[in-house]
Amino acid sequence: MALWIEQQKKLLIPFFDAYNLIMKFLYSLIIVFSIVFNPINTIADEIILGGGCFWCLEHDLESLKGINKVQSGYSGGDLQKPTYENHTGHQEVVLVDYDSNLVSLSKILRLYMRNVDPLDGSGQFCDRGDSYKPVIFYNDLSEENEAKQALSSASIEIGVPLENIAVELKSKNQFWLAEDYHQDFAEKNQLKYKFYRFSCGRDQKLDEIWGENARSTNLWKE
Repeated sequence: MALWIEQQKKLLIPFFDAYNLIMKFLYSLIIVFSIVFNPINTIADEIILGGGCFWCLEHDLESLKGINKVQSGYSGGDLQKPTYENHTGHQEVVLVDYDSNLVSLSKILRLYMRNVDPLDGSGQFCDRGDSYKPVIFYNDLSEENEAKQALSSASIEIGVPLENIAVELKSKNQFWLAEDYHQDFAEKNQLKYKFYRFSCGRDQKLDEIWGENARSTNLWKE
């Protein structure tokens, strides 16, 4: 009986080998198809940006072609599991998920800079305090250099010394997703959002600082 079992095992070995080869081939095909037909999940990059109220920054960035998704949240501090009621040490931020084949980080940073007051490091517009200060969280040296270039270009465009630019650069920290009711707030609560934005004076201040380039991705003025 034992001899018969061993003989059967030897007969089945080629079939198992063939099965393993087929499964490896199919797995490779699945990976290829996922890249071709669902590139968002395979070629996505991320950047975390703080610029005052995350409702506004989310709304200002998500329409740019090449940006897959923008989520509101908290980052920059040590507090674990921050909430809207308690995020001491954190800034209100957005996590920008983008396809670098469709949009460059430099273009995203141009749009970001022209949607914040780069001269105010104590808050943004009507929102005051550390939670609302403008911050760019870079992932590596390359992103840090791109962020520095954006700050330099912004200072030239608005005609102020670089040391007057108050946008802080910080190494990327953990991103904590904000509560559900904060996500897509501008879309889900249009009247409330528009009233808040107008009463906060955000666009009025942006127009004052950036002029015709406010809220735009136009190339930097030199």
